[in-house]
Amino acid sequence: MTLPSRTPDTADLPEGPTVSVGWLARNLDRVVVVDASAMDHRGADTGIPGARRFDLDGEMSSETELPHTMLPAGDFAERLGRLGIGQDTVVVAYDRAGMFSSARAWWMLRATGVGTPYVLDGGFPAWVAAGQLEGPLDLDPPHVDPPRITIAEGAFIDDAEVAARLQDPAAAVVDVRSAERFAGTAPEPRPGLRSGHMPGAVNMPFSELAPGGFLLEQDELARRFDDSLGGRERVAFSCGSGVTACVGALAAVVAGRRDVTVYDGSWSDWGRESQDPQDRPVVRGT
Repeated sequence: MTLPSRTPDTADLPEGPTVSVGWLARNLDRVVVVDASAMDHRGADTGIPGARRFDLDGEMSSETELPHTMLPAGDFAERLGRLGIGQDTVVVAYDRAGMFSSARAWWMLRATGVGTPYVLDGGFPAWVAAGQLEGPLDLDPPHVDPPRITIAEGAFIDDAEVAARLQDPAAAVVDVRSAERFAGTAPEPRPGLRSGHMPGAVNMPFSELAPGGFLLEQDELARRFDDSLGGRERVAFSCGSGVTACVGALAAVVAGRRDVTVYDGSWSDWGRESQDPQDRPVVRGT
């Protein structure tokens, strides 16, 4: 997806795509905050006071055999309306791990052109460390008219497109899983998956792009992408299921990359034991 420029009506907002705890604390009354905590961090009824639950393990993902895949446009719009998120809403997403799943909510909103989305740098741990109050989530937010959305072409890609990009010298596929999972020396957390990585993929663990839950500075991110990808401008991100791949997408946007996409399903798709190993090969090692 070639990322759009900011529009004039958001000129008074931070350039983003991240905001600090201090900015959010000063602007809680002008934004909708969503708790996009997922997996082991999912389900708390408290967090940033008044935040609304953006449940990536539930209604904010499609009900398919692959976890965390993007909803059809109409379903996503309807569920955003139920969260009180309309066409022009400013949204700040956070998660309880620091920066793990909040970027997935940001990418979904950005890909559909809804409002102005941000990610809270440092997430909920940074909120607490700054002395801000923890309070109940808003589990029954006021509904608004669903936004009018279209999922941008190329925002999410499938295994066939990933296979094509692995053969394209102008494209890079970046796997943000840990180095151990990439190499196949650590087991996959989901059953039924092979260990290793796609041949030709580049490993950039998301935890190294956002150590301690804080995204690296722009210059450092740009340097890392330049060193790892060279002159390749088309970048697709993959992870275990398409969640932390969006941390990679966030980092790439901050680094100044514009042709960015996310492999929906990610290793939960490519790495399935049922995949034909000739069509979807897996290699081990670094």
